[in-house]
Amino acid sequence: MSEQTSASNETATLHQRVAAVLERIRPAIQSDGGDMELVEITEGNVVRIRLLGACVGCPSSTITLQMGIERNLKEKVPEVVAVEQVH
Repeated sequence: MSEQTSASNETATLHQRVAAVLERIRPAIQSDGGDMELVEITEGNVVRIRLLGACVGCPSSTITLQMGIERNLKEKVPEVVAVEQVH
């Protein structure tokens, strides 16, 4: 297996693990009328998320992003170094 294929497989695995954690968090966000979309995971393992619905413009969205989403991701997927919101 080439290095590129190996790196691609690792990225897919990381992406799948991040997506699985986000799916577990999603119902809590949806219960408040919001939602989220996984935009990308950078080469530096920064997860980029777009908040949707009621989360857009909500004063609590920063807290949700940091205390809810980022904390859960870092705990369950240690490779994640940070979570950023994209618009």
